[in-house]
Amino acid sequence: MIARDVRRVRRAAVAALAVVALAAPPASAQFMTGERVARDRAVSEARLTGRELLQRVGFDQRLGAALPLDLAFRDENGRAVRLGDFFGERPVVLALVYYRCPVLCSLVERGVASGLKPLSLVPGKDLEIVFVSIDPTDGPESASERKRATLDHYGRNASPAGWHFLSGDQPAITALAEAVGFRYALDPVTGQYAHAAGVTVATPGGKLSRYLYGVDYAPRDLKFALVESSDGKIGSPVDRALLLCFRYDANLGKYTAATMLAVKVGATLTLAGVVFFLVASLRRERRERRLAAGGVA
Repeated sequence: MIARDVRRVRRAAVAALAVVALAAPPASAQFMTGERVARDRAVSEARLTGRELLQRVGFDQRLGAALPLDLAFRDENGRAVRLGDFFGERPVVLALVYYRCPVLCSLVERGVASGLKPLSLVPGKDLEIVFVSIDPTDGPESASERKRATLDHYGRNASPAGWHFLSGDQPAITALAEAVGFRYALDPVTGQYAHAAGVTVATPGGKLSRYLYGVDYAPRDLKFALVESSDGKIGSPVDRALLLCFRYDANLGKYTAATMLAVKVGATLTLAGVVFFLVASLRRERRERRLAAGGVA
């Protein structure tokens, strides 16, 4: 009797264990489920981080602000330089980029080269161009590669004079970015920097004068920004006259037609043309009358 009860208890226990085994997923399934949850959580956090990054990226225009010209950097040749070494005589196109950027920064560099290519202004003579990396791991080697690629795109038998690609330590980078109003952030998921695209134009004395947004800079906008930043010391009289018909739109980061002034100038030229035509017509009519009357023309 006792033996029979023991066997019955054992069979019940085995059945219970079988039910538990069937109800519970195998160890590999548990592992896969945990892995999937962790992956989904990481994706969710990455998306959240992406939204936060976008909110932290952009330009805060600081027109008229003085740049910290005493900041120390290294140029593409590894030479120690100061930011102020590129100021003093000519206006400066200044852009914050980073040299291992997969796409956007190279577009900014090429955009500057493309915008300057059709202009008569010569880097090193009429202006300086300074790119500064926001990545403290960048160095002269990567800076030199980007300079070579940009000059190749610029063409025109370009001299390296006037084109500068700098790298530096984090304190100097942070100070310059804050002075320019350039907000950026490191994406912890990709290891890349999220940042805005654009360039600034500064006066020879180191004050921020203009911001141009995007990666495509119209030659007209670049020229106007440089002429204004140089206080009229570069560019032709025609360039300075054209500035009367255009105005800098800080919100758009570009030059737009000053509509009312353009209308006034057009109306004045039209009126002058009409007056000239009328005077010429009257003179011709009088001459024809004198000839018809047998007089001398």
